[in-house]
Amino acid sequence: MAYHYTDSGLDNVWLENGYTKHETAYGEGISIQDTEGLHKAIGAWLIEAPKPLTGAELRFIRMEMELTQRDLAGILGADEQAVRRWEKHRNKPFNGPADRLLRAVYHEYLDGDGSVRRMVDRLAHLDQIDRVDVRFCETTKGWQPQDCAA
Repeated sequence: MAYHYTDSGLDNVWLENGYTKHETAYGEGISIQDTEGLHKAIGAWLIEAPKPLTGAELRFIRMEMELTQRDLAGILGADEQAVRRWEKHRNKPFNGPADRLLRAVYHEYLDGDGSVRRMVDRLAHLDQIDRVDVRFCETTKGWQPQDCAA
């Protein structure tokens, strides 16, 4: 009999095997042999599914990447309240660029070298500085931003 894995925070995940049931002082307990591998498989399945992510799925992915709502909001170019709202509406899909960007960032988190994540993290801080002056100097390698006096 399949085990309804509600500890994932998702209502639609069932395990056919890879777990054992045992009795505890508090009743029946479940041990999963490879929780990390299971969560990676769930996340990969979520971002490949041809449907918009729901609030519960967004939360699952955010938790897997160990991000706060504020951090994820910065990455997605949204405000923290938007992430809270999306997660609160567990079964409601959220569409558009935030869904697509989250999928790309999570894919990179699973399989990439971190370059997309570093770029997105930098983009998350774009609105934190009002103005930056920069100097460019022509060098043997072409125009470069740098301190031209040096």
